[in-house]
Amino acid sequence: MEDLSLHVLDVAENGVSAGASIIGIMIDEDLEADLLTIVIEDNGKGMSPEFLHKVLDPFVTTRSTRRVGLGLSLFEQAAMEADGALNIESTVGTGTKIVVTMRHGHIDRKPIGDMAATILTLIEGNPSVDFVYNHKKGANAYVLDTREIRSELGTVPLNHPQVVSLIKENLTEGLKEIQ
Repeated sequence: MEDLSLHVLDVAENGVSAGASIIGIMIDEDLEADLLTIVIEDNGKGMSPEFLHKVLDPFVTTRSTRRVGLGLSLFEQAAMEADGALNIESTVGTGTKIVVTMRHGHIDRKPIGDMAATILTLIEGNPSVDFVYNHKKGANAYVLDTREIRSELGTVPLNHPQVVSLIKENLTEGLKEIQ
């Protein structure tokens, strides 16, 4: 994968597939500590301890359409290439939390990529799932919580074209402000 936003998209989609009703995505760019942290947490079905033990093996997957599950192993590799690590906590019936850390300024760190497009894709493609996106860079922060948007919309779905347009504008401007 070319950038970290695609890894985030892959992991969040795994949460959707696991039946999550809410997925939190947090990116913390701590420039002083030279640390990039990405946390993706869901309230899906979780993983058994046995599956959790082998989930980073690229030849292990829960999908029946293919025999490999490269997503998490590639994300782990991207973290390790930038002096980082990927850790997973999961409890059956409770959900999964993935924490990825790496050196922010490492020459081999992949770019963060188009997080606005990633978050918009998740919201538009999964309108019944709530997403909480929190992106911090230094002292600046941006938060988008679809639960707040949903409470204002009433019965209008999150993937209504006008709503999608407004969310896109909000994401683009909000992320531009923290850069």
